[in-house]
Amino acid sequence: MTIDIRPTDALLVIDLQNDFCPGGALAVSEGDQIVPLVNRLAQQFAHVILTQDWHPTGHISFASTHPGTKPFASIEVPYGPQTLWPDHCIQHSNGAAFHPALDVPHAELILRKGFRREIDSYSAFLENDHFTPTGLAGYLRERGLKRLFLCGLAYDYCVRHSAIGGTALGFECLVVEDATRAVALPGSIEDTNAALAEKNIRRISSADLLTS
Repeated sequence: MTIDIRPTDALLVIDLQNDFCPGGALAVSEGDQIVPLVNRLAQQFAHVILTQDWHPTGHISFASTHPGTKPFASIEVPYGPQTLWPDHCIQHSNGAAFHPALDVPHAELILRKGFRREIDSYSAFLENDHFTPTGLAGYLRERGLKRLFLCGLAYDYCVRHSAIGGTALGFECLVVEDATRAVALPGSIEDTNAALAEKNIRRISSADLLTS
């Protein structure tokens, strides 16, 4: 089934950064393998938006910020449970840079998230308190962009929460599943599949979009 791309559609490329690719501080298995496909997808869209994880040192999500904890443990913070991660995507570091093979010269916006030290941000729309907006929804509305196709890293965290957050704010969100990869903590992929299905968020293939 081919999906016709409309003038009011946008491709949302989530956190395709060095630290989330093999060799990075929080590497997602095969994360780099989606880059050529994302480049091809981007060529189909007039509107492309990139998000960029952009953490200060001592960020609340870093295990190193909480003595006695280890990466991938969970702690309680003022806004709820927080998974702890290795230090990653430090502002101005090579790890925070986009993958060097990412080639989307016509991207219209780079949205940085996670730059507030005391709160994490998985969603491109809301910080993890589910209240503080990133400003992306306002940007999309002012531009008249209504349907979003999501790809990037990682499927079970930032892609998942961005799709759910965008849907809650009235945008139609579709996840291009083969243009994502997952962190794959125990149960995280299954939980993501169920969460997307609950919100009626479609998971599609890049073949549904690529014309050649």
